[in-house]
Amino acid sequence: MIRAYENLANAVIEQAVKDYRRAKAKLAKEAEDVMALKMRRETERFFRSAWFGQLTSIDGEWLLQNLEGEFE
Repeated sequence: MIRAYENLANAVIEQAVKDYRRAKAKLAKEAEDVMALKMRRETERFFRSAWFGQLTSIDGEWLLQNLEGEFE
């Protein structure tokens, strides 16, 4: 049974993935988009953070590599 905090943790991670994808898509169109650059940096920092490690057993670097692969 999934507990409420696991649902919340999953929702936080899913939102970060959506934010990263949105930022990368904007940067593909306009490489100097300041807000997209900021969002990409913030989500990359999140995926590498201790907090991310507490929310999930997924390796943040692995996740970033897979997300980056979507844009190649």
